[in-house]
Formats: sequence, structure tokens, C-alpha cells
Amino acid sequence: MAEVSRVLRSEWTKIKSVQSTVWTLGAAVLVTIALGMLICILVRKDFGARSAREQLAFDPTNVSFAGMSLGQLAMIVFGVLVVSNEYSTGMIRTSLAAVPQRATFLFCKLLVATALILVVGLVTSFAAFFAGQAVLGDQRAYLSDPGVLRAVIGGGLYMTLIALFSMGVAAMLRGPLLSLGVLMPFFFLISSILGNVSATRKVGRYLPDQAGQKIMQVVTPTADPVPYGPWGGLAIMVGWTVAALLGGFALLQKRDA
Repeated sequence: MAEVSRVLRSEWTKIKSVQSTVWTLGAAVLVTIALGMLICILVRKDFGARSAREQLAFDPTNVSFAGMSLGQLAMIVFGVLVVSNEYSTGMIRTSLAAVPQRATFLFCKLLVATALILVVGLVTSFAAFFAGQAVLGDQRAYLSDPGVLRAVIGGGLYMTLIALFSMGVAAMLRGPLLSLGVLMPFFFLISSILGNVSATRKVGRYLPDQAGQKIMQVVTPTADPVPYGPWGGLAIMVGWTVAALLGGFALLQKRDA
């Protein structure tokens, strides 16, 4: 237990001492809140011009998370940097020499990162919700409304899982450029194409980001309904994340530093 405690402190020191990781988390917070507010302002001005059907299907809670699409970019970068920085600087050899039990090394890294990301993610999600609803005016939702608290907490969980999935991929690929070169097109190109093309939509809905985002929806879209609910979508994302982390651990155990 004493060794685990020392490794936890070491991993915390690594994260907070690297300015790029700290700035990345700050960018995730600011971008998510600011873009969400901007979208909410635009939606409020345009709301009266919508049809009655569109107004009934309006989800004010989900609109306040519109900035999450860019906020997750910062979370992906954070997850990659937490893992790959040690490989790019050569510190991984020192770390594994100090902690030869690789399971302990990776577990402590994940635990520290998860705790930090979860706090940041929840703060960001609640702040984005309250800021967005403040500018929506009469169309706003309240935290006490059915499904809203679940969606807001889910926003924090979604950001956490995005970062952990990225950490698993980075543990497999090791290099920051290669990891980002795979993750960026995957989330911002491939997922978008598969999710918006009718021929591949049924496949795209099971990708981690598209499935996980369902947790932030309060009003279920009537067009092209998915065969799972908010928690089912989050479970799919958890499955992707666990698979990525297990893959990263397996390669960490197998390969030399």
C-alpha cells in the first residue's frame, strides 16, 4: 500500500508539472462553456421561427452541451499527453525502473487521471448547463426537470470516458503524433461520416462518441431512433474504453520501454 501511495503521488506530480496537460484541461472547460453559451444564444433568437414540431422536439439541456464537440478535442489531447509524454521524453524507462510492476504503474496513472478528469468534467458539465440555460430564457430547462440531472452528470462522465479511451489508445501506440493521428480522424471524420450516411448509420450509432452522447439527451429524437437508451449508450462507450485500456495494458506488459 505504501508503494501504491508513492506511485500515486508521483503520477500526480507528473500531471501537474507538465504545463501542456494543465492548459489542455483549461481549454476543455472554456471551450465547452463558451461555445455552448453561443449556440444557446443563437437558438433562442431562432426559436420563434421553428415549426411547432421542432419546438416540441427541442432539448434545451442537450443544446447547452453543444460545446462538448470541441471540448472533447481537448480531452482527447489530454489523455494522449498523459500517457505518451513519458514515451516521447524517454521518462518511461525511468518510471518502469522505479515501478517494475507494470500493472501498478498503469493502475496508478489511470486512477490519478480519472479522478482529475472526472472532477473537471463534472464542473464543466454543470457550468455549461447553468450558463446555457441562463441565456435560453423562456425555453430553459431546470435541474429538477425529469432526466436533466442525469444528462448533466452524464456530460461529466462522457468527458471522462473520452479521455480514458484516448489514454488506452495512446498506451497502445505510444507516440503522441501517431495517437492523435488516429484519434482525431476517428472521432471527427470517420464517426461523423458513419453516423450521417444512411447506409452506415446503424454502424455509426455503436461508436463510442455517438453512443456515449445519448446520456446527455433528455428529449429522445423521433428521427432514426436508436435501439438503446441513455444508460445503454454510456455502457457501449464504457465497453470501448475498457477494451482500449486492456489493449494498452497488454502491450505495456509485452513490449520493452
